[in-house]
Amino acid sequence: MKTNKLTLAIALSLSSSVVLAESQPTDISGIEHVVVSSRVAEPLRELATSVTLITQEEIELRGVVNLADLLRLQPGIAASNSGGAGAATSVRIRGEEAFRTLVRIDGVDISDPTGTQVQPQLAHLLTSNLARIEILRGVQGMVYGADAGGVINIQNQATDEAFAGNVAAEAGTFDTYNLSANVGGNTDDVNYFFSAADFSSDGFNRRTADSDLQDDDGYDNSTFHGKVGYSFNDSWSVRVVGRHTEGETEYDGCGFGDSYSHDCTSDFEQQNVRGELNYQGDTSQHQLAYAKTLVERESFNTGVMDFFAKGNVERIEYLGQSEISNTGQLVYGFDWEQETVTSSDLTRIQKGYYVEYQDELTSQWFVTAGVRHDDNEDFGEHTSYRVSSAYLLSLGDNTVKFRGAYGTGFRAPSLFEINYNNSFGFSPATDTPLKEEKTSGVEFGAELYTEQGSTFQAIYFNQKVEDGISFDLAAFSGYVQTLGIARSEGIELIADWQLVDTISIIANYTYNDAKDIADAARLRRPRHLANLGVQYAEGKLSALANVRVSKDAIDVGGIALDDYEVIDLGATYSLSNNFVLTARIENLTDTDYQEVTGFNVAGRTFNAGVRYSF
Repeated sequence: MKTNKLTLAIALSLSSSVVLAESQPTDISGIEHVVVSSRVAEPLRELATSVTLITQEEIELRGVVNLADLLRLQPGIAASNSGGAGAATSVRIRGEEAFRTLVRIDGVDISDPTGTQVQPQLAHLLTSNLARIEILRGVQGMVYGADAGGVINIQNQATDEAFAGNVAAEAGTFDTYNLSANVGGNTDDVNYFFSAADFSSDGFNRRTADSDLQDDDGYDNSTFHGKVGYSFNDSWSVRVVGRHTEGETEYDGCGFGDSYSHDCTSDFEQQNVRGELNYQGDTSQHQLAYAKTLVERESFNTGVMDFFAKGNVERIEYLGQSEISNTGQLVYGFDWEQETVTSSDLTRIQKGYYVEYQDELTSQWFVTAGVRHDDNEDFGEHTSYRVSSAYLLSLGDNTVKFRGAYGTGFRAPSLFEINYNNSFGFSPATDTPLKEEKTSGVEFGAELYTEQGSTFQAIYFNQKVEDGISFDLAAFSGYVQTLGIARSEGIELIADWQLVDTISIIANYTYNDAKDIADAARLRRPRHLANLGVQYAEGKLSALANVRVSKDAIDVGGIALDDYEVIDLGATYSLSNNFVLTARIENLTDTDYQEVTGFNVAGRTFNAGVRYSF
């Protein structure tokens, strides 16, 4: 690997600019895009793992407010929502639970330590001011942590201008309002970006069981994000990232016995801060970072608080990259994390060390091999590893990539799971102490990149979870460990087909045979998922029509969930270089279905807005 290529990769990964540039020019559109896989920038052509890129243009064109609704349109991803905006939401990458998915925004891990399992609160993540989303599917341990069964790496907007920004406003069905603004700048030494978003909706009646109040259940969200970077010289730089999110949700079904009601609210507040010190040399680059997350959650029944949780996570990370030959490099580092649930007086420390070797054996053949060692304060030491390889083959003016990867990982039981069993659990949950889960995953893929800019992919995956932990839904005794192996096995078919200059087809299909240890279907995991989108772009107008399909999913008790097809339309029109009109219709045919038994979904909705850039 040449020095200038290595330097470019690290410069991109450590820069505060959120729109990563392309690497070297190529005749094969798309294959040279830079992505952050091992937390350092790599050309997409060299990657042997499954990555989906969502650009700012697609985010704005689809127009959905919540991140989960954008993710569910991507290959290999299913989502379930308990009644609209702000309600409990889970995103499953290749059939694995949301707590095995890591979400980072500008390097900030937004996992909630107070949750049942440590996981991101996806219900409170808005798409406003986002510029780029990278989704890494499959077991992604190593530099992201041993329990990362999928990674969503998000970057907020930025600018190369000395000063720039935009404001946007949108209104729609259910008295919904979505306001956002951002401003940023970039000089020789300083770059900065600040954004704010405010969302409000009266919503609809979330739960079918609410036959008493039958009221609308609304949601409010305010999110602030900022980052500032300063370069001391060509080698040394610092960056600080801060984020604050507040969400207030009305919902149905809280309390027990005589206190059970449908007049329920919950408040969520999360603050994140991360500071980085970066060094960039000729043949090696280094980053040292400190981050802290603070979360508070409260729930109220008819105005009386009936639940409170508070916690924080402190994390120290070191990431290094060194060139060791003309073609090879090492990525290495360590992380120290202290997870605390202050409302329950619980705390735990986990340390991890990793190293990964990356090499370009030939100009067409790329390999990686890495190992990670973790030391968990409660569950001891564990070693995991990952290997991958990709090979490029030229077919005339087109390129085919063959690739494969295998990785392992582990997850220690969460503080909540352990505390719940110790404080409230009974047999059978308390018969056997919880131990760590182990995961593994393998994938093989073939990708075709055409000279015209089209991309076609076919991927086989097989992921396993050994001794998975779940809540006992039969006896409600607590968290039980089902000894054995649950799996998710299937295929992903992906097409980005440029029919003509103005029309393209964006499609994906996922078949996932997700089974538990008894060979029964795992809950809320559709066997068939598909999206078919037709995009038109010419001059000032861009439009996208998408049909989303879900079939063969079951819920608790073996209840079959609805098969459904949902059609969404989105469009943008540029009045000038500064003004853009936006519009969308979700669920065009007003399809009635449930993703979680007993919870309603929105019917047909209309939204329209305007965006001004300066």
